[in-house]
Amino acid sequence: MKLTLKADSRAFKKAWNKRGKNLLDSTKKALLITAFAGIDIIQDRTSRSRSYKGSFFKKYSPKYKKFRQEKGRGSRPDLQFTGQMFSSMTAISNSRQAEIFFTRPIEGKKAEGNDKKRPFFGFSRPEKNQLTRVFERNLK
Repeated sequence: MKLTLKADSRAFKKAWNKRGKNLLDSTKKALLITAFAGIDIIQDRTSRSRSYKGSFFKKYSPKYKKFRQEKGRGSRPDLQFTGQMFSSMTAISNSRQAEIFFTRPIEGKKAEGNDKKRPFFGFSRPEKNQLTRVFERNLK
């Protein structure tokens, strides 16, 4: 998932005038920190059964709910059974963008299927604003 943030251009111009080309390395680091903050947001929100659109997740089917309970898992939709999907989330960045992705292809497919029924892989407007502030704070 690629995330586009609108940062305060005055802050960027000020940093550019102060640091010049060294700002590219700082930007890469700030983008990576921002992406990992995004992962934290996704995982925290999902554990509370919330979609990035603000709604609660669709409930599990009675059959799957019973299966989860038999295995000692909760019945509240949090998209976590083994924890492998969320543990495979990571991020990379360069001086222009950051990307959040799944390191294991099977977990990426699992996430894609989950996202169709219960949209979790994205950010609301307030979350994007929060990530913009994280980026600007870390742009040194």
